[in-house]
Amino acid sequence: MRDFARFLLGRRARQRWIHLVLGGALAMPYFLVGSVILGPVTGSTDVFGSFPLQLASFGVGLPIAAVTSLFPLTRPLESAAARWLCGVDADRLAPGPARTRDEKHRTAAWFTLHLGLGGIIAGMSLALPPFAAVLIALPLVAGLRGTRLGLPEVLDHTWALALAPVVGVASLLALAGCAAGCGALLARWAPVLLGPSPEDRLAAAEARAADLAVRNRLARELHDSVGHALSAVTLQASAARRVLDSDPEFVREALAAIEDTTRRTVGELDAVLGVLREGDAPGTAPAPTLAAHLDGLLSRTRAGGARVSATVDADPEALPPLLSREAYRIVQEGLSNALKHAGERVAVTVRIAVAGGNLEITVENPVTGPAPSRPGGGHGLRGIADRARLLGGTTTAGTAGPAGDLWRLHVRLPMKGPA
Repeated sequence: MRDFARFLLGRRARQRWIHLVLGGALAMPYFLVGSVILGPVTGSTDVFGSFPLQLASFGVGLPIAAVTSLFPLTRPLESAAARWLCGVDADRLAPGPARTRDEKHRTAAWFTLHLGLGGIIAGMSLALPPFAAVLIALPLVAGLRGTRLGLPEVLDHTWALALAPVVGVASLLALAGCAAGCGALLARWAPVLLGPSPEDRLAAAEARAADLAVRNRLARELHDSVGHALSAVTLQASAARRVLDSDPEFVREALAAIEDTTRRTVGELDAVLGVLREGDAPGTAPAPTLAAHLDGLLSRTRAGGARVSATVDADPEALPPLLSREAYRIVQEGLSNALKHAGERVAVTVRIAVAGGNLEITVENPVTGPAPSRPGGGHGLRGIADRARLLGGTTTAGTAGPAGDLWRLHVRLPMKGPA
């Protein structure tokens, strides 16, 4: 019973009732135009005095309303009204004007439906409440009886007087039921007639996919850049602390490497975060590449005490910019994983070569024990695999060697692959 009462007179039902009354108000000019047309056609001088002619005027006005619904602002305004008053989710409605023929046809159908149902409910809302009030008060107010108000003579009978309040209340309930039903019908049809077209949905899906791709790329950049910097700085500071008294020259080199690492990382971080700041231009720090920054990466890693040997059998200057950038990040993350899991004194071997039209990157280090677990860790290899897959390459990682005492990361990137 409570749900039924909420359906008839709840907040949502009242808002939809207002939406219908607004449709009736919008229908009035078209109704007047229809009456002007029907007057000369039927030869009637009093169209408003005939209920059939009123209905015919209303019917003539609706096709005219359908034509005027082609005005560009019709769909945005109707979508806003359906969202606020009918309770339709915004993502199920198209915010912009109708552009294609199908969208215009659906907008015309919606506008006609809104004004048609709105005109009926608005007319009932004007006529039924006074009539119901008279019927409810009829047994109590003797002055309302008789034919002075145009009421039928049968209402003078005792049994009719007893039933009049019941009929009045039933009329009000019927009005509320019709308004609630028509409001629910409009709410159901709004996404169908005012919703986005398949082209709009495809464009929105593509925009979301592009946004997710950008976010994933930024997440990889932050993980690789900041993660490597923190690992390198931690190892450099730890190594410097241990030899602070015995090897001042090494300490100075480690502090210089820390300074260089943090400065470079802050620049990269600013470049990445600049993309996320709405209205801001991206940061000016250039993306690191294999050609320009590999030597610096290796020297900063060695400053922490790691023994890194690198063999480059390729010309980094000849690599495409995108491939050079992604290859640098892969080498950076490979070194980070080796330092995190094998220790700061680990011997790491890096090989970069061109074979069979592919750029092959291999990072190896000895396995010193089980890999430590880190809260939130485990994204490095996944990021490398994502980078390789986007370039059309492949990634393999795992133990190698006769005794399984090596950890090997091998990435193959096509020299000419998908951008």
